[in-house]
Amino acid sequence: MHSSFETDVVIIGGGPVGLGLAIELGQRGVHCILAERHTQTQPIPRGQNLTQRTMEHFHFWGAEPQLRAARTIPPEYGIGGLTAYGSLLSNHHYDWLQRELVKPYYFKDNERLPQYETEKVLRQRVAVLPTIKTLFGWGAETIAQDDEGATVTLTERSSKQQQIIRAKYVVGCDGSRSPTREQAGITQTLSDHDRCMVLLVFKSQELHTLLARFPGKSFYNVLHPDLKGYWKFFGRVDLGNTWFFHAPVPMGTTADNFDFKKYLHESVGEAFEIEFQHIGFWDLRFALADHYRAGRIFIAGDAAHSHPPYGGYGVNSGFEDARNLGWKLAAVLQGWGDDALLDSYDAERRPVFASTIDDFIAKSIETDRAFLEAFDPMRAPVAFEAAWAERSQGAVGEVHAFEPHYEGSPIVWPDTKAGHVCSAKGSHQFKARTGHHLAPVMLSNAHNVFDLLGDGFTLLALGADSTDAQVLTDAAAAAGVPLKVIHEHAGSHADRYEARWILVRPDQFVAWVSEEQTIHPDLAHQLFKRLRGQINHAAH
Repeated sequence: MHSSFETDVVIIGGGPVGLGLAIELGQRGVHCILAERHTQTQPIPRGQNLTQRTMEHFHFWGAEPQLRAARTIPPEYGIGGLTAYGSLLSNHHYDWLQRELVKPYYFKDNERLPQYETEKVLRQRVAVLPTIKTLFGWGAETIAQDDEGATVTLTERSSKQQQIIRAKYVVGCDGSRSPTREQAGITQTLSDHDRCMVLLVFKSQELHTLLARFPGKSFYNVLHPDLKGYWKFFGRVDLGNTWFFHAPVPMGTTADNFDFKKYLHESVGEAFEIEFQHIGFWDLRFALADHYRAGRIFIAGDAAHSHPPYGGYGVNSGFEDARNLGWKLAAVLQGWGDDALLDSYDAERRPVFASTIDDFIAKSIETDRAFLEAFDPMRAPVAFEAAWAERSQGAVGEVHAFEPHYEGSPIVWPDTKAGHVCSAKGSHQFKARTGHHLAPVMLSNAHNVFDLLGDGFTLLALGADSTDAQVLTDAAAAAGVPLKVIHEHAGSHADRYEARWILVRPDQFVAWVSEEQTIHPDLAHQLFKRLRGQINHAAH
């Protein structure tokens, strides 16, 4: 058996998720090789909406200023959304996906730019990290694994030259048709939402003029009774000139047998000049891998979960996969995490995406379909207006309710209440809660807590003295878990956390919260054993 390793991790696929994972690992001192079959980024505008949480990732990856500089829509112009009924220029519309409503709960503002611009920024960041070797233009032919590691055969696409790499782990970030997933024998569950969709990229200054009545909007969603809850979706690629549009089309539609100009004019509600740059097609479907891990092989991003680009959940979910898996792989490779810590990647991320599908994306299609069947402004205008107004309030609620969390995870401290499960559905609060994302707060030293969090775990000791904290630092040291301690006196803004002790994971999720004055050493040791993956079932 060949057991000398060229690298710690091979990442198959260098789109945004693969690049993000490489940075997460590389910054933690983990050596990785990233193989991407395309030499250049693909100029198709997708994955545009980047949430506040995703921008926190870019902050920790050292690439936030560069990403904001790459924005294709001027900062003074808004990046909000709008939903309209019938056509874009109809009298019925409301603000949609107002992510700014949850800004206070995150350290960074959201952003919007085409995925290829995001990829360029990530490629530039990867290029300066000495721990990462990139192989652009190389694809994975075969992946095999044994008890000690994995062997990947890569082929250079132009020359057909091959190289064999031995690594401790492999992560497939190679898209919805992931060869890594197939070679690992990971099955997936598909939905029955199969629809043929068109993606159009076009230039039109006239459309910009027509939509001047909706200032500060960058993406637009049209509900039409004929589409039974599926959307017609417009988005700006830049300000005033380039657009993309995706919508259902009949099965068998090609670039030559369908009048796309007429379809666009009907969707907007008025004729305008159009210069097509790209006409492509994709299948609308939901797919969720039945496992995110098979031994030493993991999958992330679209390889693990795919869905229609409704609401900008896809690329953001993929980045969260990268943050979650990245620190856990680093912990195991550096000796302070146990193998069960890697199992928690699936235990946390898979239920969250299942919930993203069921509670948000698929639910919105079903809700829209029911609304369109029940209400018609021509047939019953009063009832329609009332229901339309109710929908606009519901759009606000959806933004507040999308709060992925890891309640019930095997590597956060168990809550006394039974029935907690990892989910995308939650609520935004400043109170520190086990399994939830930590909200930012300005500390008395004039620094935001996010600027002070460590690379490993961070203990926030709020109104507690250093002797009380020593029990926890000793337990962390005994378990080999890296721990930074931040002391903050009572009576500061941190009081809104409503806790005395908060243990924050490397991905800014809360692992444990307590209001106790002192912590018993037995509990402290049990806690850190659990956090490194030594699951103590007696703690449940």
